[in-house]
Amino acid sequence: MPHPLPITKHFNISTSVPFVDVNAHTDTRLFVDPRAIRIEKNPSPYNADANHCTRTFFDTVTNYIKSNSSADNYRALELLQHFTEPKQTRLGLAKSGINGHGGSEEVGQWIWDTLSTNANALLRIGTLKWIEDIPLFVDGVGNDITSDLTTRIIFKPLAEFTSAMVAKYPEFRAAPHKMIKSEHQIWDPQSCAWDEYMFELPSVNGVPLLLVPKNWVRPNLLMTATRYYETQMLTYVQRKDASLDAKGKLLLTPKDRIIESGKYPRGRKTITDVTTDAVINHGADPLADFRYFVDSRYEPRG
Repeated sequence: MPHPLPITKHFNISTSVPFVDVNAHTDTRLFVDPRAIRIEKNPSPYNADANHCTRTFFDTVTNYIKSNSSADNYRALELLQHFTEPKQTRLGLAKSGINGHGGSEEVGQWIWDTLSTNANALLRIGTLKWIEDIPLFVDGVGNDITSDLTTRIIFKPLAEFTSAMVAKYPEFRAAPHKMIKSEHQIWDPQSCAWDEYMFELPSVNGVPLLLVPKNWVRPNLLMTATRYYETQMLTYVQRKDASLDAKGKLLLTPKDRIIESGKYPRGRKTITDVTTDAVINHGADPLADFRYFVDSRYEPRG
């Protein structure tokens, strides 16, 4: 296996860069995070385009799922089964992406099944509404798969960002390096369909390279099932099950005791059941509270 070498070293770029300086030959353990893109504090045209892509994709898929037409339901599943692992970014886990989980068809089926059944009520009432909500409710979908899904959906904005970086840093075109023209799958937010598009990208050993803005990646997703469970979901449970002492003071059960009780076991089923009950029966929205919690603690990486 080639020795890991940062992109800037490989191309002899000596100045600071606004993209993730991944290893040229091996995956870097960072993940494209749709929430980080959505709340970027210094938005750019690429940021706006990426958010437009994820929003139109999620809306298209979920509208098909909510339809009473079986043909529409099938279209949703079909759209969800186009997530081949995007190797061009050199991000993620080399052996644990979509290809390592049975392929894009299986992952798409997992998402479709959850949105069509367990989490369908949350989808229909508008509580579950973003790509970054998916890993909270779908078993098997975590950092790497969410990163892969997002990268596929925003491939065109990433390619356009890469083109801008090539224009800014001529080292990408300097001999002996070569640009490569190749066709790639993209999400078209105008037609709301998958399409193929020809891009010219820099390359490393003949393999196209897709650059990613620094603030778009994280070592762990901002929104994970574990983080939601341990923060706002259990906070909601504390408040719902609270009692008053003789002096009228609110008594909250510590979170560790709630976990130890076994009444709310870790897992997506608990997350789905508690969130659904909160929204439908108690007028609360712990998922919205969680988004606020995440956003208020966000620190850019760039």
